[in-house]
Amino acid sequence: QVELVESGGGLVQAGGSLRLSCAASRRTFSSYAMGWFRRAPGKEREFVSAISGSGRSTYDADSVKGRFTISRDNAKNTVYLQMSSLKPEDTAVYYCAATRYWYGSTSANQGQYDYWGQGTQVTVSS
Repeated sequence: QVELVESGGGLVQAGGSLRLSCAASRRTFSSYAMGWFRRAPGKEREFVSAISGSGRSTYDADSVKGRFTISRDNAKNTVYLQMSSLKPEDTAVYYCAATRYWYGSTSANQGQYDYWGQGTQVTVSS
């Protein structure tokens, strides 16, 4: 069992930045690939970014490429999502998720993730 707790959400103006954190309870954190997803009001949850257990490989949704950066610190059992140049359409609840395998370019498949956090709200004002 892996418990995931997101933090760092809040209200920011368009063009601003935020860094989300996701703390994991598991000591074997480095054996899990991690993903970030988001659910905007009235929309389905969608993939944002993913990172392999070692941190050497990442995969991003086209909508966030060049603006968001995923990273992890395995010594702290934490994965981060650095968000820059935020847009109002980035407003959503952001979730982190964990999976035992690195799926590379198919990391967007939500069914591949075994554990999910409760989410943190990000609101971008125009």
